[in-house]
Amino acid sequence: MWREMKTRELTATALMLIACAAPAAAQDDGMPQGKRPTVSRDAPPSSNATVNLINLLVKQGTLTEEQAATLVKQADDEAYVARQATRDAAAKAEGAEKKATTAADAVSPPGTKRVTYVPEIVRKQLREEIRAEVMDRAHKEGWASPGKYPEWAQRIRFYGDIRARYEGDYFPAGNGALQNFNAINTGSPFLEENTNAPTNPYFPPSYNTTQDRSRFRFRARLGADVDLFDGFTAGLRIATGESSSPVSTNQTFGGNGGNFSKYALWLDRAFIRYQPVQDFVGSVGRFDNPFWSPTDLVWYKDLGFDGFAIQAKQEVADGFTPFFVGGAFPVFNTDLNAGLNTADINLPAPAKVPSRDKWLFGAQGGFGARIDSDTMLTVAVAYYDFTNMRGKLSSSCYVVAASDLCDTDLLRPLFAQKGNTYMQLRNIPVVLSPEPSLNYQYYGLASDFRPVVASAQLDLTQFNPIHVILDAEYIWNTAFNRAAVSAVAVNNFAPTADPNVQGPFNGGNQGWLARLTVGNKEIKHLWDWNAHVGYKYLESDAMVDAFVDSDFGLGGTNLKGYFIGGNVGLGENIWSSVRWMSANSIAGMPYRVDIVQFDLNARF
Repeated sequence: MWREMKTRELTATALMLIACAAPAAAQDDGMPQGKRPTVSRDAPPSSNATVNLINLLVKQGTLTEEQAATLVKQADDEAYVARQATRDAAAKAEGAEKKATTAADAVSPPGTKRVTYVPEIVRKQLREEIRAEVMDRAHKEGWASPGKYPEWAQRIRFYGDIRARYEGDYFPAGNGALQNFNAINTGSPFLEENTNAPTNPYFPPSYNTTQDRSRFRFRARLGADVDLFDGFTAGLRIATGESSSPVSTNQTFGGNGGNFSKYALWLDRAFIRYQPVQDFVGSVGRFDNPFWSPTDLVWYKDLGFDGFAIQAKQEVADGFTPFFVGGAFPVFNTDLNAGLNTADINLPAPAKVPSRDKWLFGAQGGFGARIDSDTMLTVAVAYYDFTNMRGKLSSSCYVVAASDLCDTDLLRPLFAQKGNTYMQLRNIPVVLSPEPSLNYQYYGLASDFRPVVASAQLDLTQFNPIHVILDAEYIWNTAFNRAAVSAVAVNNFAPTADPNVQGPFNGGNQGWLARLTVGNKEIKHLWDWNAHVGYKYLESDAMVDAFVDSDFGLGGTNLKGYFIGGNVGLGENIWSSVRWMSANSIAGMPYRVDIVQFDLNARF
């Protein structure tokens, strides 16, 4: 009898030693799930000393409520794991004891009594093994923190933003008519006058330059970044938009047929990214602009790039970090079955046309230099080469209907804003038989584009968190040939006193922008603020107008003027903005527009 009692006492002692290995916080096993201690500046005293201490630190301002809540959750998770480890350890110890007793009884003579003894080192090892096993299972299965996402879901990060906007567009008197080449090139060709159609009763499509407009608009975007493995990530984003325009995701209320019709969503980002080390990134798909651009003189700030790019940087000295960006981006890919209804009266139709693929190749080099603890300077120079962007006059093309095609029609831009100089694409001879030819025209860009761009930013933080930031950017299209462009141009001529007489071609190939910003660099919290003022000057053929800012002057090149605006935080990740932009044309017909925008922004 004495031996049996001693055995039970030793067994109980072993189980108590295993249980005591759990943290003190694990003793709150009786606390109902979902009623854990909370922390705040006004929280009542708790039975848990750790929570009371954290509440005290919150009241003293040492910890924020968010930090305190994180600490309590961490302690709660560890206690939960410890409780599970204790239960598993007790169960395993009991099972091991039963198996050992059964095995011993099988080989011992009847009536043999024994005392179970487990060395301390074995008990310690058993506790550690069980705890590691429980922790591993907790992380894999996600039950260490009830309600926590499983491991695969934790590798997905969702984000998004919503913007509501009021926009007023105001046109002073005296504006001329601006031909809408984008409407022509994306629709039916325009019938120009020729000897077989001496009087064309129709005017070409044009932009509104005389009637003031007010619009209420919104933008919504939702994206996800996914961590894959060994430096690989993937990303997707959908966005609103009235069309597939690369430079606007705005949707005008009532602008999609009206009557509260639903709005379309577009695939705005889709990419795979490889980042084996912190300072090197390779991307393929549709992704954010990889080139460093402190302003929107050259690239619209939310423009997505299709193709592939690499970005690399390396700190070579204290505070001095050179960087490099390079990439290739298909702007347009010829349809596999692109052909002609008729190309020449002497050739059978239809006939297939050669590929007219358009590409953008770009490279940028620069550096970031911390001049002192309060001054940061970033400078970069980029070179871009647009191939197959300039239009070419077709071979002799017999056209009798708007549906006929010519062999250079694929060179017309399938998206454009306004400002670039255009030329006729179709070489239509005067033919009277068997049917008279008609001058149905498409239009292509009159210039090649190989711009050089210099960018700089000076960030002064002497009044941190208030920044004083100076941004500057300059562009020069090295491929522009004034004589060649003016010989084929159909727009951007200086106005004359006689509306029927064209003046000389006065387009250009340069541009610059300067901006001063004062305030918080990012608007994240309540009463964060910044304000900016700047001036922009962008000649007609300095840059392809399809990719520049869509707000200033209602989008495009051939614009100059000033802008002013500001932002103020209304809460965590919600802020309001206001901007005033006044733009005037540089070349061609007179054009002026003043724009005011009031925004309410939220991100998550």
